Amino acid sequence: MKKIEFNNIYNTNCIEGMKAIPKNRIDLVITDPPFAINFKAKKANYNRLSSRVMSGYNEITVKDYYNFTFDWMEQVFRILKDSGSMYVFSGWNNLKDILRALDDVGFTIVNHIIWKYQFGVVTKKKFVTSHYHCLYVCKDDQKRKFFPFVRFQKDSKTKEGRSLHYKDKEDVWEIKREYWTGDEKTPTKLPAELIEKLLQYSSVKKDVILDPFLGSGQVAVVSKSMNRRFLGFEIVPEYYKFAKKRLDKNLYRIKSV
Repeated sequence: MKKIEFNNIYNTNCIEGMKAIPKNRIDLVITDPPFAINFKAKKANYNRLSSRVMSGYNEITVKDYYNFTFDWMEQVFRILKDSGSMYVFSGWNNLKDILRALDDVGFTIVNHIIWKYQFGVVTKKKFVTSHYHCLYVCKDDQKRKFFPFVRFQKDSKTKEGRSLHYKDKEDVWEIKREYWTGDEKTPTKLPAELIEKLLQYSSVKKDVILDPFLGSGQVAVVSKSMNRRFLGFEIVPEYYKFAKKRLDKNLYRIKSV
């Protein structure tokens, strides 16, 4: 693997990519790894035109998920600074493997955040899943960076008189999914509002932000817009090209032709 440079993304397996990074170089990792639920990027999954949703989502089998997770997390742990941290997103299906791997690699779990979005898939024989898990972890809990009043001052209040900074730091977040009607898109993406919040609390300008599973490029695009250095890996060529186009042209959304 050639030398890895910041403010770049690479069309390669993230484990091989991270092996080319010297240890203790990354400030923050934000990532949403593959699901292991036989996911398909089709119209039936998203109720949108399949011609506008890029195919090629790279899935991991359920039986391989723990080993896959341990392997990429081991590399993240090596390249993360002692002051750094990671936010890893997960559905409930493979949460047990995510938690096991975090412990086995040596991460310290700081928070278990619930992202509540506006609606999930309608069900008939079970409750609707309308949330996502986000594990906030670090290498060294004494050295990790966190900026508690970066979004609201200590004395900021809601209209009802509640502490704004307290409310903002509660571990259940209601943030809407983004729907890019008429635009090019990948099957899944984290909303910019969510990424911005994580970047504000856990990084400063010029920090290096890594997403090992870049997808549409959301983490890199938002990081760049907030004057962070970015780095990402994406194994699917179509997704990589889409993310690179967004970054090179400084475009958040790209109209479908």
